[in-house]
Order: sequence, then C-alpha cells, then structure tokens
Amino acid sequence: MAGLTVDVRTEDGVADAYLAWPDAGVTRGGVLLLMDTFGLRDQIRAMADCICAGGYAVLTPNLFYRAGRAPVLTLPDLTDPQGRAKFFEQVKPLMGALTPERICADARAYVDYLAEEAPGPLAITGYCMGVRVGWRVATAYPDRVDALAGFHGGRLVTDDPDSPHRTADRLRAEVYLGHADNDATNTAEQIRALDQALEAAGVRYRSEVYAGAAHGFTMADTPAYNQQAAERHFRELFELLERLA
Repeated sequence: MAGLTVDVRTEDGVADAYLAWPDAGVTRGGVLLLMDTFGLRDQIRAMADCICAGGYAVLTPNLFYRAGRAPVLTLPDLTDPQGRAKFFEQVKPLMGALTPERICADARAYVDYLAEEAPGPLAITGYCMGVRVGWRVATAYPDRVDALAGFHGGRLVTDDPDSPHRTADRLRAEVYLGHADNDATNTAEQIRALDQALEAAGVRYRSEVYAGAAHGFTMADTPAYNQQAAERHFRELFELLERLA
C-alpha cells in the first residue's frame, strides 16, 4: 500500500489531499474519505490506509484548503477540554466557509480525480462534519456516488431550509449511518426525523445507534475513541463496499 500527498485542482484553487493506493496497483473502486472537524492528520491517514487495505483507492482531501495546507490549525492536547474548546472556536470560521455551494464545487474535482485514478464504483465515508459534507456530495452528484456511509455525524436535521435531511429525495446511493449514542449534535429525535426522510424518499439505507459510543467514537487520537464501536464501523463500512462489487 502506498500513500502520498497529492494536489487536486478545484474551482477556487488547489486542495491538498492524501491518496492511499493498493500495492497491487489495481483497485476495486474509489472511496472519498471526508475528515472530521480536527482536520487532515495522521489519524485520518491511518483510517484511509485501513480502507485501502481492502483494495480501494482512498482520497482524503483537506476540506479546509482555502485556509492553507494541512495542518491548517495546530491540534491541541485532545485530552484537555479547554484546549479542545479553544480549537473549536478557531475552526468555526473554517466550517462556516464550507457552504453547500463550495462543497458541491469542490466535490466535482474530488469525484473527477477518483474516477480517473480508480474507475469503478465510488463510495463516500464521512466522519463528524464529514457526514454532512458527504451528504451534500451524494445529493449533488447522485449518478456518480454509489454508496454513502456516515459515522457520528451531527446537524443532519435542523430547522434551516437547506438542512441535509430535506434533500433525501435526491439520493441514489445506498446509505449506512452509524450514530453516536447521547450525541447533543444528533439527538434521538433528529435521528428519527432523518430516518423518516430517508424512508419517505425510498432510499435504501440502514441507520443504527452505537450504544455507549460518544460523538467521535472512531477517532483513536481523541478521548471519545471507543475501540469496539470503531471496529464495528469498519465492519459495516466494508460490508457496504462489498455490495458495490
């Protein structure tokens, strides 16, 4: 398996990204891995490598590239609540800059890049804010995205007119959602509303709450990490990818 930093040209500039490529030189398709709020870092690269080991080309873009190459912000001591709180205040403007319009414009470049490098099925897996980004991509390019997986996502159901759940009818991908338990950004009520939207739209999906798993449960470099839940997430993700073959 080979991993390297690549540049992907977008409408607004150049996004740096991590590309993991199988040793065999032949892929079973492409996976677009969309990072969490903490950004493109070693933990995200390691997750891309794990997926790549299954035979997939994995592209992991720095979604905050407009503010600089990764690492855009210096990670705090993630065990320190005050440090994490300060970091989130710094990252809020970067998240706010990722408007639906910018997400869709950037996604065209990412999808095109993967299609050229790894022809075949295309799947998205997103984490935390990456779930919302992935949803936007899958609804903007329904004929190009075959599967969408999202883990410990948040704010998928809001009162905003452009809330992701309101566009469920645009999805053509098979969807798997692994929700964190007791997540303030994704309550049981919001999960029910999301499920209802997917059901009403006739989307093929599974939506599961990982009991006892906190928001961020897949991220081994954070206090939220839950090994059992993280391993389960990989099993579910690979089962989804297998169905694309």
